[in-house]
Amino acid sequence: MDSKKIKAAAISSEPQEQFHSPVMAKEVVEHLDLPEGAIVIDATVGLGGHSECFLNAYPLISKLIGMDVDQAAISLAKGRLSASAEKVEMVNRNFIHIKSTVNSMGIEYVDGIVADLGISSFQLERSGKGFSFRKNEFLDMRMDAGLQFSAYDLVNGMKTEELEYILREYGEEKFAGRIASSIVKSRAKKSIQTSFELASIISSSIPKKFHPKKTHPATKTFQALRISINNELDNLAIFIEEAVKILNTGARLAIISFHSLEDRIVKNMFRKLDSPCVCPADLPICACGRVQQVRRVTRSVIRPKKSEVEENPRARSSKMRVAEGV
Repeated sequence: MDSKKIKAAAISSEPQEQFHSPVMAKEVVEHLDLPEGAIVIDATVGLGGHSECFLNAYPLISKLIGMDVDQAAISLAKGRLSASAEKVEMVNRNFIHIKSTVNSMGIEYVDGIVADLGISSFQLERSGKGFSFRKNEFLDMRMDAGLQFSAYDLVNGMKTEELEYILREYGEEKFAGRIASSIVKSRAKKSIQTSFELASIISSSIPKKFHPKKTHPATKTFQALRISINNELDNLAIFIEEAVKILNTGARLAIISFHSLEDRIVKNMFRKLDSPCVCPADLPICACGRVQQVRRVTRSVIRPKKSEVEENPRARSSKMRVAEGV
């Protein structure tokens, strides 16, 4: 499809007011470059933003599969995409099960996959799960309600050193030790139950002169807890390994990340899967058994345009990498 037509179609698919704008919609649509009759997977369908863009830009798609662990989001996405219901199938599963999910539908290979790793505006503003420090909600933070432990359990049950590790490793928080100690001291008086309570403890733990100018002081801690509870980084690596197994030759996998931990995993996984034999040059026969599984379409990250960031601040920290099946 002509690139100008693709761009126009993506723009025309801007969501209704109650839905957030999908990040880098035009770039995702262009890079997936779907053929006629394509089967495409939105592995983190959320509220269906990227899916809507695909359906508008590529009207000859034969099937769109949307996956998400959040049943509430799935229900909203179904409504949003109802005009194309005959082409759309929604699955309430974690994207680590992408291969088994499509295989169970009798599908061996697909023509495109997208995963937007960001938390949606619905989850932040309307899920009631305590993802946001701007809403006074119970500390849950489970994307999948079936998970055993909530943020409340971690915040009120972990030892100081365990909390510090999570905040440092998953939030890259310089004040992890201070924050962890403050949490443990506070909960000794009264259990920490809400996002407002936790955000207040975090803010008071960090000297004001070190408070970030553009973000809330609790941002990194909330990120760290969410990542830990939902096992996001391990799941991302598993997802990539499974996704590349179902890519048609030339079919593309586009992943949008929002922080350095995610991007590092995507970058390193794509590099690893793009490498054929890594045996020493003087070894006469391959002993590693490695075969190239993808070709990196983008060696460096794709970032949103300045105009998009101005219109949609959520896109500010986004990065996209793309690989294709071989």
